[in-house]
Amino acid sequence: MAAMAVRAALRGLRGRFRRTQASASAGGVRGAAQGAAGRAGSGRGCPRGGVPRCSGVGRDGRPPAAGRPRTLSRWRNSWEPCRGRPDYDLLVIGGGSGGLACAKEAAQLGKKVAVVDYVEPSPQGTRWGLGGTCVNVGCIPKKLMHHAALLGGMIQDAPHYGWEVPQQVPHDWRKMAEAVQNYVKSLNWGHRVQLQERKVSYFNMKASFVNEHMVRGVTKGGKETLLSAKHIVIATGGRPRYPTHIEGAVEHGITSDDIFWLKESPGKTLVVGASYVALECAGFLTGLGLDTTVMMRSIPLRGFDQQMSALVTDYMASHGTRFLRGCTPLKVKRLLDNQLQVTWKDLASGKEDMDTFNTVLWAVGRVPETRNLNLEKAGVNTNPESKKILVDAREATSVPHIYAIGDTAEGRPELTPTAIMAGRLLAQRLCGQSSDLMDYDNVPTTVFTPLEYGCVGLSEEAAVARHGEEHVEVYHAYYKPLEFTVAERDASQCYIKMVCLRKPPKLVLGLHFLGPNAGEVTQGFALGIKCGASYAQVMRTVGIHPTCAEEVTKLRITKRSGLDSTVTGC
Repeated sequence: MAAMAVRAALRGLRGRFRRTQASASAGGVRGAAQGAAGRAGSGRGCPRGGVPRCSGVGRDGRPPAAGRPRTLSRWRNSWEPCRGRPDYDLLVIGGGSGGLACAKEAAQLGKKVAVVDYVEPSPQGTRWGLGGTCVNVGCIPKKLMHHAALLGGMIQDAPHYGWEVPQQVPHDWRKMAEAVQNYVKSLNWGHRVQLQERKVSYFNMKASFVNEHMVRGVTKGGKETLLSAKHIVIATGGRPRYPTHIEGAVEHGITSDDIFWLKESPGKTLVVGASYVALECAGFLTGLGLDTTVMMRSIPLRGFDQQMSALVTDYMASHGTRFLRGCTPLKVKRLLDNQLQVTWKDLASGKEDMDTFNTVLWAVGRVPETRNLNLEKAGVNTNPESKKILVDAREATSVPHIYAIGDTAEGRPELTPTAIMAGRLLAQRLCGQSSDLMDYDNVPTTVFTPLEYGCVGLSEEAAVARHGEEHVEVYHAYYKPLEFTVAERDASQCYIKMVCLRKPPKLVLGLHFLGPNAGEVTQGFALGIKCGASYAQVMRTVGIHPTCAEEVTKLRITKRSGLDSTVTGC
């Protein structure tokens, strides 16, 4: 009797799949997707709503052998209760740096992988291609425009070195923007080619969960496709936050999603915010000769060392950027001449003031792209305040086979390199190639303001809070880059400090460097600090002469001593 019941159940299962195929033939992809979604919601003995869609079924209730994806036994265990086999070993939602790194790594290790990615246009209608924030509206175009601004400074230095260069050299925003955008588009194409070479399926669709193993993809035209996978990685990143409570903010303002894709110069610009995004954008706009104002409600570069942050803004202010400190915007209004009238309030005095600008750029934080994923359908938990996904040390969410990396994950640095490494290590673990976890301690980073600020490890404030002031020693120096000497540049803010434990061997807790090429300098020292370098080891490191990085190996004066830390001589 039991055998007869099993055969009857299998006949019913085959019948249901035949009806799915018939529905697809009659109604196209949308009809098949809706039919499968309906069955997924019906339960039928599978966790969180049903049997994932299969492309076909054999007598044993499984897809034909030729169509079965290659699998790992540990992946199979989480899927077996549903009997059917998934479309993919790994499905990555999000085509940014972390998601693409994870997908490419898994595919290279022999897994069947798909990437689902879709960019919702900004409120101002800006669109871009595959590659995520870093490639399209972040690190890459930012660094290129930062470099364009630095070139303007070099033109001013050139006559001191014998170059007969006219000092009133105009800048062509349109030409720069076109060149930057063309390079970004080449990176978009490169990512598409790399996915194709690794046989990663790419779907330009909006993704949302149907259940813990199935995702619905919807194209721009509204066509739906269901994709199932044994493991799913959420890597959707974040987008700039608009202050929707401010009248006219959305209608008349732009964000970092737009600034790099403007065809014409933004002109006189108000940057609202004090984050690294705000200061980097304000820095290159000033360097390109534009009238730029930064409106800050509180402190600059929250979360960074505050002594260094103050030096960053001091340098910017001395080189033409205007700062409105302790102020908050109240409304933005477009005037008849198309200028933007901004009204703001001084929080200390309570007085209101106003000015007109050509562009208002909001840089007041970012929000994770998790709102439209239907995470509750899969049982994925988020932080109710930040809306970021809660993860453990393995990047796993509350559902063991669903992971989150990058800016969508709670408590992770919002940095491209950490997302890339986390994605690669996750793929290696899933493929049984490694058990290594991502280490988020001592991650180096650089703020690309006009005078660059690089850091790795603890800020002075964090070191004191963790270990106590009596147990922390800070070595520091004001120095003058050789490049600044002949051109007679002001080097008042060029500064280095190394935060160490006071007890021998004086473990280095953090390094902070403010000066030219800070990213290049910090990247090198980051390896030593990651490996547990001591102050004595840094002092025994032979410097490369004459370089700015060399000054790190010559830090002898402590803050506690009270001695003048200005470097003299070579």
